[in-house]
Amino acid sequence: MSLSRLIIHQFRNISSATLDFNPKINVVVGPNGSGKTALLEAIYFLGLGRSFRTHLTSRVVEHQSKSFTLFSEIQNNNGSIPIGLQKSKSGETLLKINGGYCKKLANLTQYLPLQLITPEGYTLLSGSPKNRRAFLDWGVFYHDPIFYPNWSRIKRLLKQRNAALKQCKTYNELQIWDNELCLLSEEISQQRQAYFELLMPLVKQTLADFLPDFSITSQFFCGWDKNNKSLQNYLVDNFDRDKQIGYTSAGPQKADLRFKINGIPVSDVLSRGQLKLFVYALRLAQGLFLNSFDNKQCVFLIDDFSSELDQNKQQILAKHIIDSNAQIFISVIATENIDKLFGQEQTVFHVEHGKIKAE
Repeated sequence: MSLSRLIIHQFRNISSATLDFNPKINVVVGPNGSGKTALLEAIYFLGLGRSFRTHLTSRVVEHQSKSFTLFSEIQNNNGSIPIGLQKSKSGETLLKINGGYCKKLANLTQYLPLQLITPEGYTLLSGSPKNRRAFLDWGVFYHDPIFYPNWSRIKRLLKQRNAALKQCKTYNELQIWDNELCLLSEEISQQRQAYFELLMPLVKQTLADFLPDFSITSQFFCGWDKNNKSLQNYLVDNFDRDKQIGYTSAGPQKADLRFKINGIPVSDVLSRGQLKLFVYALRLAQGLFLNSFDNKQCVFLIDDFSSELDQNKQQILAKHIIDSNAQIFISVIATENIDKLFGQEQTVFHVEHGKIKAE
């Protein structure tokens, strides 16, 4: 899968642009504040239906405009798929895929698998478990077709259960939700565990290049201690506490990935630059997995390619990018060393004050 064409109207500081992309390497060049990241953000919107910079649509729409419009053509094994997306400041959304209207933005995810790497990406390891859960679930989503409907059902059950916690007096009143919740939770945990075990060898191979001086262990935590007792028993035993705090404290919504060095979380051992390299390894491994195991093509968005990377690490990153055989969008302030690093044909886009020109 690759993005062959993108038309942008009133997105951030980009008033209008029509761009034809290289199926492999696309380099976006320009000074800070020129609109480089806005271009990557527009592509991200087409892959996930949201921004990676804000949850407010009003901040994405160009100043004094009412809405933004994105139109793209995505190439896959079956040909070209047109996708159009319009979002207004008032919250209205219009999505059209392959000539038909769609109500759910979630439908976008199957057409353009995206991996985003930003200078702030190290928070995947140092931040909330929610970030690592999202990373894991991205891969499971593309690997196991049953995952998404299971996870959607679990989220609805948890919403109903949490609402009921505020009103019920005894645990028996929750039994109607917990029977199905426990069954689906076991299934989704097995799906996550299976993907995790397949992915980790690729992660270790990549880490050996980026962080060869560290021995890093990894563990998938399903959201409760299975060795201690079943989820059903946790839900029963935690009833009074859950009722007091107003939400369910154990279950797949608490799942996490734990990475450690000598028993200590990597976020307490590695520097910010090293954490960033770790995230590169994780993201690149997922892209390789998608290509090798799932026969799908990942698109990488790398914002500020050279940030905090020395020449050696840039070369390692470039090698892994080339090996992934994926379409890449890289933003840089200057193109120095880019030709040397990638050594293959690329398309360069110059951005200044929201205006984009292909070289």
